[in-house]
Amino acid sequence: MITMKSAGKPMTDVRVTAVMPCLNEERTLGLCIEKAQRAFRDLGIAGEVVVADNGSTDRSVEVAEALGARVVHEPRKGYGAALMAGIKAARGRIVVMADADDSYDWASLGDFVTKIDEGYDLVMGNRFKGGIEPGAMPPLHRYLGNPVLSTLARVMYGIPIADFHCGMRAFTRQGFERMNLRTPGMEFATEMVVNASHAGLRIAEIPTRLYPDKRDRPPHLRSFRDGWRHLRFMLTYAPDYLYMVPGLVLTLPGIAGLIVLSGGPATIGGFRLGIHFLALASLLSLLGANVVGFGVLAKVCNASRCPIAPDSWMASLLRHFTLERGILAGGTLAIGGIAVDAAILVEWFARGRADMGGTVHLAFVASTLVVLGINLVFGSFLLRMMQEDGAE
Repeated sequence: MITMKSAGKPMTDVRVTAVMPCLNEERTLGLCIEKAQRAFRDLGIAGEVVVADNGSTDRSVEVAEALGARVVHEPRKGYGAALMAGIKAARGRIVVMADADDSYDWASLGDFVTKIDEGYDLVMGNRFKGGIEPGAMPPLHRYLGNPVLSTLARVMYGIPIADFHCGMRAFTRQGFERMNLRTPGMEFATEMVVNASHAGLRIAEIPTRLYPDKRDRPPHLRSFRDGWRHLRFMLTYAPDYLYMVPGLVLTLPGIAGLIVLSGGPATIGGFRLGIHFLALASLLSLLGANVVGFGVLAKVCNASRCPIAPDSWMASLLRHFTLERGILAGGTLAIGGIAVDAAILVEWFARGRADMGGTVHLAFVASTLVVLGINLVFGSFLLRMMQEDGAE
């Protein structure tokens, strides 16, 4: 449960809320609050500071209240959990968020407000364009972690943002409600950008300078743990890249191998391909088809977060898919494979159970078709079930 304490008189008609997540930041919190309040005065706008306390055991809460900030207590641990609590408590139409360690200059919040006033729903800071002071970002983050994760996110989601993980950003309250954010940890930063894009919000970037934090303790960020959480989020909600691409890379050569080797060994480019390559082709076909099937199911699961585009191949598949068609297609594959295996069995008895080495390739292909067909039948039932659940 979220509880609040308010210092000073309740504010009405607040235009901008500055939200600061806080966990034992007494050394720098006061400086950040004063900078934000000074920026409000310089801009001539009604503003408030909300400190989202995440269980501080130092004097952070006392410092915030003494300076007239509202304090929101969030018992769930995590960067995202604290921010969601602070944002939900905000009264302003515009929310500016940044850390409470003085690594971002709260005095520059006017630049974000101005960009929001131009019609954008989410304004991201870009530390690589604004400048990174010496010692402000570890080399691992500056030259590997942030560039790699941001590049992956741009490719997977098609969002032209260069710095996905900048902690200073602004957005409208209306836009925030459409983002439907859920993650409690550091991956909250990535989720905000991805969900904003999926919701059709207008996103912009402005240069933001990053300074060394003024803490007298290690940062809460853990490079590998939090980097993995960002990567895990991106992969989980990008089924095309997690499932479809790898699945097709496996399936297509597998099916080609089954076709080429179904009648027996073949020689391609001077290389003789025999039963072992047929076994590999069967493995690739089965594994790839299963991964693609998981991808289809994942896209249906993810439709509430990332709606399926009406003109996409997935939308076309779902429009034409029926349980009966899935059963028919899968049953045809399975029955066809069983028929071939049965014919080979009959021939084996007709030959007095003699060696049937000449048909082993065909039997391998037939058995693969049986497995693919049965998987398709049962997968069709599951897909139908998920479609019905999504329609309710």
